[in-house]
Parts: sequence; C-alpha cells; structure tokens
Amino acid sequence: MDAQKSPVLVVQKYGGSSVATLERIRAVAQRVLDRQRSGDQVVVVVSAMSGETNRLIEVANQLHRLGRDAGQSAGGIARGTGWVAPLRRDDEFERELSQLVSTGEVVSAALVAMAIQDLGGQAASIVGHQLGMTTAGSFTNARIVRIDAARIREALAAGTVVVCAGFQGLDQQGNVTTLGRGGSDTSAVALAAALSADECEILTDVDGVFTSDPRIVADAHKLDRISHEEMLELASLGSKVLQIRSVEFAKKFAVPVHVRSSLNNQPGTRIVPETPDMEAVLVAGVALDRDEAKITLTNCPDVPGTIAAVFSALGERGIVVDMIIQNASREGHTDVTFTVPEAELQRALETLGTLALLTVPGVTMLTDAQVAKISIVGVGMRTHAGVAAKAFTILASEGINIQMVSTSEIKVSVVVDEKYGELALRALHAGFGLDRGPARAS
Repeated sequence: MDAQKSPVLVVQKYGGSSVATLERIRAVAQRVLDRQRSGDQVVVVVSAMSGETNRLIEVANQLHRLGRDAGQSAGGIARGTGWVAPLRRDDEFERELSQLVSTGEVVSAALVAMAIQDLGGQAASIVGHQLGMTTAGSFTNARIVRIDAARIREALAAGTVVVCAGFQGLDQQGNVTTLGRGGSDTSAVALAAALSADECEILTDVDGVFTSDPRIVADAHKLDRISHEEMLELASLGSKVLQIRSVEFAKKFAVPVHVRSSLNNQPGTRIVPETPDMEAVLVAGVALDRDEAKITLTNCPDVPGTIAAVFSALGERGIVVDMIIQNASREGHTDVTFTVPEAELQRALETLGTLALLTVPGVTMLTDAQVAKISIVGVGMRTHAGVAAKAFTILASEGINIQMVSTSEIKVSVVVDEKYGELALRALHAGFGLDRGPARAS
C-alpha cells in the first residue's frame, strides 16, 4: 500500500453495460480488488446485466397481452430511450413486477461476488431484504426513507467487499420495491450517504459527463466538474449519465460523486456544489430528449377548473407532465398544449378520454409523438441576458421551427420536429462554442 495514501471508504456503482458479459464482470471484480488491495474499503452496487430489465418487463407484458386483441398488443417501448414500459399499471401488478425485475440485480450481485472470490478476494452479495433500505411510495418508483447500514459495516470491518443489488429495497410491509429507471444510481449515492463514504463512483461505459452526447456530437468535451444544479437539469432533460434522484441525494447529503469509465482508469467528471467561478460558464451542456410526445386540447372552455381537471386526472395516474403552454383566450375558448414522456402517451390519452371536457362540442385532442426536446444548461444564465435569443437565432439560421419553449434560471428548452433533433443539438453545441469546451460568458 502507498504510504502516502490514507485509506478511504468508497461506494462504486457499476451499470448494466459494465456487467453485460462474464468477461466484463471479471474485469469489474479485478478493478474492485485492486481498489481494496490499495488499502480502501469498497462497497459495490450493481445494475442488472445490460438488457435484462427490459427482457423481464417484456415477459410480463407478453403475459399481460395474452387474451387481448392483436391490435392492442403494440406499445410499451419508448423510441428515444430504448426502454420497455409496463403495459399494466395497477398496484397488484406492480408489486409482482417489482419482485420480477429486482432479480436482474440479484443475479449481477451474486456473479460479481463470485468473480471476486475466484480472484482470491473476500466478497458477499446482499440483496433486497438484506440491504436495510426501507422505502415508501409506489412499488415500481419507490423513494428511500432510511437505511440501516449496520450489516454492511460489519462486513467491511471483516475485510469483505460488499456487493449490493441496486435498484431495490423493502417497504414497511416487507414488499420488494424498485426505485425506477436508473435506480441503482440512487441506491449507490444513498448508501454512500448512510455510510458517510469518502466518495461515490458511478462507473459506466462513458468517460464522464460531456457537453453533449458524444455519440451524436463528435466534438463534445468531457467536463472536469459540473454543479449539482446543472447535473440535475441535464439528468431531467435527456442526459442518461445519472438518475435525477441520485443527484438530489448527492446534493442534499453532500456526497462526493465521481462519474467515470469502468473501462479505463482516467479521471472522469466530479459533481460538486456550485462555486462563484462557475457563473463565468454561460452554457455547460446541451441535451437531446427524444422521449417526448405532445398533446394539444383545442377550443377548451376558458373557465376556472377546466385545466385543473386535465392535469389532476393525469397526476392521479402518475403521468408526469413536462412543458405546458396555454394560448390567450379567444371568445371564451383556449388551447392548451403539453408534453408527456412518449412511453406514457397511450395512458395519457386513455386518461384524457374519460374526461367530460372531451364531450364538449368543439373540443378536440391532437397528438404528435414525432417531437424532440433540446435544452441548453448553465448556471451562468442566472447573471447573463440574451441566452434564449441567441439560441432561437441559431435554430432559425438552420431553418428549424420552434414549437414550444420552456425556461428556468439555468436552462432553455425547446421542442422541435423530431427529424431536426440531432441537427438542433449540433447547431446549439457549436453556436455556443461548446466544441471548444464549456461556453464562457463574454
């Protein structure tokens, strides 16, 4: 062990691509052992092997489709994100779905522990009921309320690498729950907080957080650091590097998070509290989200309660609404346009179809699933004017029409025709000079 290095406690989270094959699982095991043999204590959190959660959900969907008409069997797949959505959404079904999909992480955890043992290390996997993670809320999108990390601490004290199945916990009634897509990120950061870990490493198949998706924008730059606020916005706007709730946990409990590649040992991107010098960076990143669908209700009576009824119904079904635009009233009528995740479009239409509003003469419902949302994010927007105007000018110069606009203190989002999504992303990335690194205010 390096005499100059003080031992630390680190939580390492490995995503589905990092444990996709037995060869990669063995590589993960070697990396973990190398870290432990340097003198550190290591807790590992793993996702299911790449594609396994989708496979399990699709098996459940196939079971649900039995007895249904062939014409009703389509759906459940979000084009933009490539994930499979459950076709049923009631408590009984979701309880069993959580039991089913949680097995993917159980398999990964056991295999990683076995690989560490094969390499001469001491490891133990712990899953669902053993984790000490109590949750509340829905079965398939539960939130963590507390963690009893005593069992993990005991194993660490004995020199054992603890391999935890991510994405899962138990509610107060003893039911297995899951934390939603990307929930292993949240598991890892929450465990790091409970253990007062020195660092939480999120290891994936990319080198860190980039100014844009490097698969689309060839000259995207890796960021050395990014603020919690910027990362929260990017995570909610289509960046798949981190789950939103994991960033919220990191911010709330001051967990040092380092996003880096599981395929090399290069430094990645650190998620840090905002500092005054960050406001010099006007735009830190540009994100593209193809998982958007647009719904327009036309000629709605412009009276109190109309819009409340629409969004209350959607909220009761757990359908998240993103952008909302209501036009000015015309002779007592108005139009309202909003976006929902594309995977939720069918459920949203079914929900809206039950409303009395849709029986009012003249009210019509229009949908468009061929849209994309592009967003620019940067804490420097708080103190610098003209960012939105510049973004609109850049898009206009490319002949891209803007359908919807949403802004916050540190972001500008636009909805455009999906066929222009990648062009808009590249244009904004270049237009704000991100091809040379994070755009600094002039």
